[in-house]
Amino acid sequence: MDLQKLCFVITVTAVISLVCYPSSVTAGDIVHDDNLAPKKPGCENDFVLVKVQTWVDGVEDAEFVGVGARFGTTIVSKEKNANQIRLTLSDPLDCCSAPKHKLDRDVIMVHRGHCKFTTKANNAEAAGASALLIINNQKELYKMVCEPDETDLDIHIPAVMLPQDAGSSLEKMLLTNSSVSVQLYSPRRPLVDIAEVFLWLMAVGTILCASYWSAWSAREAAIEQDKLLKDAVDEIPNEKAVGFSTVVDINTTSAVLFVVIASCFLVILYKLMSYWFIELLVVLFCIGGVEGLQTCLVALLSRWFKHAGESYIKVPFFGPLSYLTLAVAPFCIAFAVVWAVYRTVSFAWIGQDILGIALIITVLQIVHVPNLKVGTVLLSCAFLYDIFWVFVSKKVFHESVMIVVARGDRSGEDGIPMLLKIPRLFDPWGGYSIIGFGDILLPGLLIAFSLRYDWLATKSLRAGYFPWAMLAYGLGLLVTYVALNLMDGHGQPALLYIVPFTLGTFLALGKKRGDLRVLWTQGEPETPCSHVRLQHSEELN
Repeated sequence: MDLQKLCFVITVTAVISLVCYPSSVTAGDIVHDDNLAPKKPGCENDFVLVKVQTWVDGVEDAEFVGVGARFGTTIVSKEKNANQIRLTLSDPLDCCSAPKHKLDRDVIMVHRGHCKFTTKANNAEAAGASALLIINNQKELYKMVCEPDETDLDIHIPAVMLPQDAGSSLEKMLLTNSSVSVQLYSPRRPLVDIAEVFLWLMAVGTILCASYWSAWSAREAAIEQDKLLKDAVDEIPNEKAVGFSTVVDINTTSAVLFVVIASCFLVILYKLMSYWFIELLVVLFCIGGVEGLQTCLVALLSRWFKHAGESYIKVPFFGPLSYLTLAVAPFCIAFAVVWAVYRTVSFAWIGQDILGIALIITVLQIVHVPNLKVGTVLLSCAFLYDIFWVFVSKKVFHESVMIVVARGDRSGEDGIPMLLKIPRLFDPWGGYSIIGFGDILLPGLLIAFSLRYDWLATKSLRAGYFPWAMLAYGLGLLVTYVALNLMDGHGQPALLYIVPFTLGTFLALGKKRGDLRVLWTQGEPETPCSHVRLQHSEELN
């Protein structure tokens, strides 16, 4: 299974490096207060997204999204308060000079041209327009601001910028139809969407399941070793190799190295972001997802099909595989392939989440934090990594590298696949709430360690570290969402909040209980021998 493990390790490296903010929407920010854009009386609006609903000859047609200007009047938030108004194309097209014809409270559509936005707005208002639609000369939206020396800012009509493709569609409507009308409004996003609640439950539930599986597997390994001790075996295999050959312990060097490798990988993603690179990530994600789903299904089904799970056959190139693995593998491969082919459909997020959760659980089963020292180094480095690539990278690259990569900007795709996502159900702007795999995996390594320690130390649920670690993670993620909503939907580095809660709680509790030295260095309770520890564990459970 060397090839299988190699592909899995490559995928895990790609996955964990994307420790990105937990929630975003594909429509962009609803309200955005840009401190870099100058504000002055008459030019102090927040930038808001605006819906432009169209009617052609009285029949409802396409809807476009634009962004409101810093100047002019504000746009109504409720659709029922927005009127349908006839749309007119400006003459001259750029409206840098007064329109040739007077307007009867029409919405005037103009090209961007080369004059100031406020000049266009003043000319349109003087001609009798009720609103101004400016068509950008690029596909992206642009923030319409005021020049520092402008004084003629007493503008009483709203101005909206539309992307180039939307403008082309509207112009075609105007040229081929007798009547086109529009309705402008900017609906507010709900403070909390139910999608964030479900995403929180998914993240917490994934860590909970993975932690119990990891602790159970560690106990099975301890049972196997105890049998060897009782049988007076002369040469005892390494504990990690008994019935659990795929466990990898992280050390402090690899914890620091992770940040370096992850940063390099993130920069590569940022620089090479394109359609074909997203396709490569999809392939890697599918490989990891197939391995994860197969591992989870085999572990689950082996309870009922024990003989098939323990019977092996040697397969060329892959080595010995159980009959149960051979039976499950085609289903897992087919599931991943179907998701990859139809990943752009509206319900594809379900398949992505299933593959992602299976992958995360499998990684937490394979990769272990051996003690609190390694966990502290790993999470501290990830904490700095997250902050740097979400916030500080703006100073170097003029945009947040993490956010650009997570959204899949410049790739023509709707974001990278290494995310759990749920569609926002009550958001008028649609989009998804998302959380990066790293925001679950990295804290999950420490939380899984806490449960393994509790079981080996025969601690009760109340006296253990695991319930407090889970509670701290849940609160940290909750605070992340609160911060996200307070920041008007701007991306937030989840580990900025999760790491202090989770790691801080663990360190403080270990210090208070006097276990910090053992947790920090050994990661296992001090017991005379493993069979005594095992006997206590069996009595507790």
